[in-house]
Amino acid sequence: MSGERQTLETASAVAVENVRRTYHLAEPVHAIDGVSLTLGEGSFTAVMGPSGSGKSTLMNLIGCLDTPTEGEIEVGGRSVSALSDTERAHLRGTEIGFVFQTFNLMPRLTAAENVTLPMVFHDSVDADRQQRARTLLERVGLGDRLEHLPSELSGGQRQRVAVARALANDPTLVLADEPTGNLDTETEAEIMDLFSDLNDEGTTMLVVTHEREVAEYADHVVHLLDGRIEDLEHLDEARDVAVPDSALEPGPDRRRRNDSGSRADAEARAEAESGEGTDP
Repeated sequence: MSGERQTLETASAVAVENVRRTYHLAEPVHAIDGVSLTLGEGSFTAVMGPSGSGKSTLMNLIGCLDTPTEGEIEVGGRSVSALSDTERAHLRGTEIGFVFQTFNLMPRLTAAENVTLPMVFHDSVDADRQQRARTLLERVGLGDRLEHLPSELSGGQRQRVAVARALANDPTLVLADEPTGNLDTETEAEIMDLFSDLNDEGTTMLVVTHEREVAEYADHVVHLLDGRIEDLEHLDEARDVAVPDSALEPGPDRRRRNDSGSRADAEARAEAESGEGTDP
């Protein structure tokens, strides 16, 4: 990428300013090490990097599932660090939708019940929740699977339920952590087409992935290495994602300072704290 700081063409949906997340294992490990990043409203961004690079940690921080050790994060113009735990939970529940690699559906609830679950914590009538769940499941092509349990659905169908659940409260920001990692190529394309449709309607999308073909659905690709942004790649002419020049400069001796094994441990901890990889 060029060394110029890009200017946003839209208001920012997410602003990350000099953020660090340090885990204290055998020695301090900087899972995120001085990241600055701005995502414009309606942008579609992919985050790539090797295992242990900080991808899941960054998503957890933006999604208010974790708090930074240093630095500031704003979501929708609100400083996350200034919010109480209750206010952060409300922000997660109203403004942010989450999609995970392992779906994280409640196994004893039907598809429709899984989708209505996030709405239970808001003031809404049961009949309205049921109708919205039906509408969302029809939108993702599962109108005939409303009463099916997750065990009765294919992997692709379960991920579609997870997408519908993420949209339950009409979020402005959707965060997806390896959303196609357990899917075949055809189903992967279907899920990413759905994400593209959501983005076309104005939803800000942030997708963490190992797969280049998935990243190419995005307009921008953020490359992470050792907890820092190595590069920002623009795949179209939009300039609604920005990284300061200084944030692209590697820190002194950071590869020696951050042992890859320790970094992987820290990233695994971030995934565990988000609930990824476990049944809810």
